[in-house]
Amino acid sequence: MNCANCASKIEDKVSKMNEIEEAHLNFIKSTLNIKVKEGYKEENVVSKVTKIVDKIEPGLDIVVKDENYSDNKDMDPNKYCSSSSCSAGDHDHNDSDGHNHEHGDSDLKILLIAISLYAVGLISNYFGAPKAIYLLLLGSAYIISGFDVIKSAVKNLINRNPLDENFLMTIATVGAIAIGQYPEAVGVMLFYGIGEYLESRAVNKSRKNIEELMNIKPDVANLIVDGEVKEVAPENIKIGDHIMIKVGEKVPLDGIIIKGESRFDTSAITGESVLKSISQGEEISSGVINKNAVVEVEVTKTFKDSTVSKILDMVENATSKKSETENFITVFARYYTPVVVALAIAVAILPPIFMQEPFSKWLYRGLVFLVVSCPCALVISIPLSYFSGIGVSSKNGILVKGSNYLEALKKVDTVVMDKTGTITKGVFDVTNIVLGKGIEEKDLLKYANIAESRSSHPIANSISNYCKDKVSMDSSKIDSYEEIASHGIKVGYEGKEILAGNARLMTANNIDFQEIQNSTTKVYIAVDKIFYGCIEISDQIKDGMRATIQQMKSVGINKIVMLTGDSDNVAREVSDEIGIDSYYAELLPNDKVDLIENIISEKKPDSKVAFIGDGINDAPVIARADVGISMGGVGSDAAIEASDVVFMTDEVSKIVPAVSIARLTGKIVWQNIIIAIGIKVLVLILSTVGLANMWAAIFADVGVTLIAVLNSLRVLRYK
Repeated sequence: MNCANCASKIEDKVSKMNEIEEAHLNFIKSTLNIKVKEGYKEENVVSKVTKIVDKIEPGLDIVVKDENYSDNKDMDPNKYCSSSSCSAGDHDHNDSDGHNHEHGDSDLKILLIAISLYAVGLISNYFGAPKAIYLLLLGSAYIISGFDVIKSAVKNLINRNPLDENFLMTIATVGAIAIGQYPEAVGVMLFYGIGEYLESRAVNKSRKNIEELMNIKPDVANLIVDGEVKEVAPENIKIGDHIMIKVGEKVPLDGIIIKGESRFDTSAITGESVLKSISQGEEISSGVINKNAVVEVEVTKTFKDSTVSKILDMVENATSKKSETENFITVFARYYTPVVVALAIAVAILPPIFMQEPFSKWLYRGLVFLVVSCPCALVISIPLSYFSGIGVSSKNGILVKGSNYLEALKKVDTVVMDKTGTITKGVFDVTNIVLGKGIEEKDLLKYANIAESRSSHPIANSISNYCKDKVSMDSSKIDSYEEIASHGIKVGYEGKEILAGNARLMTANNIDFQEIQNSTTKVYIAVDKIFYGCIEISDQIKDGMRATIQQMKSVGINKIVMLTGDSDNVAREVSDEIGIDSYYAELLPNDKVDLIENIISEKKPDSKVAFIGDGINDAPVIARADVGISMGGVGSDAAIEASDVVFMTDEVSKIVPAVSIARLTGKIVWQNIIIAIGIKVLVLILSTVGLANMWAAIFADVGVTLIAVLNSLRVLRYK
């Protein structure tokens, strides 16, 4: 299916069915996804849907699939479909009954034959050949070039769906023949066919480009069983299985390398062209390509939860969330064609009646109106532009979950960021130990290790790693464990109460301690209300953060804000070092949501606020922002699920290409809107006063559509 206008009609009609809970037609993938309401038989519903599709776009091959049947394999068509167009295999034959179907070499040959006959006819007439030969040659060219169009027009008329380009072209050319404009009548069909052929090639090129961007799913996985390697489908691999990745192969599932090391091409996932070295004990994502040596991987996620699966799901479903511009064009197209057809009838009939003008002159002008009346330039190029933007974003390691978020990204002028794991590396190291009065270091480390042993927080991990070779503990003697939000941890151990956390925890429990004033992160330890000391921890700022902040400002992000639960000293030092405009420190999780609310309320009317975070605590803030962005490389599943955009690396710098791609896409979309509507309206006006003929109308329809489609493909060339 290459007619986006027809696709929109199908989606609208199917969505309004009582039996359908949800319907979405992915134009790029030519896939209609429907969710049937409970209580309805699938075979009856699919049969109705098939009839709707066949009525709006006759001649399409329809393959029925069910996600709950045989691992999403093709269904038996006889169970579901009574229509002859419904089939169970993937077919590639070119059926041109409908509008703008696949055009192959045979179509081009037919066009060339028709063009040759047309040229010979015009030449014969010029040299005074008998009129019968002239009309025979032009008539043959008309029938050869317009047969499929006329056939579809008749079918659409029978199906009470006349207002498509096939019907309009047929009426316009028959009318031109009726008033003796034979060359123009044949010319309309010829150039319409040429335009359709070129248009189809352009759309298919875009499809192939986008499919190449999404070609990250591996076909097989090399499963290791009892020392032997078997090729199996990635979907059949379980967590804990061992797989072999050979040189040149895509990694089929996420896991940890347990044997060997190699260099990997991660460009399909992260957008980075430099090979990445990954060795034993390190995590590896599916979709990357092994470039150097054979490695063995222990699988940590099933295929449906893998990086590849998430990327494919996000990109394929991105067209379900449409931008305001797309929704406007859909509504516009719904009314544009009937209005222009009505005007065409008025132009053809009213002036001869009220102005005593020749009927043939105004009929010709009305026919010009009909040729201009199809909104294909808009309904094809606009969705194509947005999907191309989403596709090239994914190529650069930026997953945008819908064109509405791509449209919002172009308006971002305020970026709010979490500190830990976003601005900083989130890798903590113990840098200093301060002992309480009369306390030995081994005692402080012993209780710190006990307190942090059950926490998965990066700070807790850094303390546990530091202590593991210095002190020992028996975790079975832990009586109780409690995490106190934004304060720290309370642990019961052999009858003792251990507190480990920030200064607020010490103050809340009336611990006599001396707060340390510097930029490190601090964990204070108290046992049975006695202060044992403080462990100071440092987190390094990511490389190039200052340059990233400057790049963000260069693309029009005017306000950059940092939020952190750390002390004011830590926040100020980080802010000054990288050049952030403002910061908020010592925040509780709820404080971040309140702050983002305030920032959004103070923004300019036509601007957007983006929040970038990585942790589970960031999920509420990510969900509340105009554009929520999560760090896919290190982010939690909750943050990724809540976000609108996912950066597949832990680099904040991805915001720069994300905004740039969004703005390029938006620019191209509006160029297409202005070109398409502007030229069509101009030709309509000029034709009314007799200054535009049928050739101008052909350009306003087919030519402008081709220009708009080719313009849309510019997005894919973004670097």
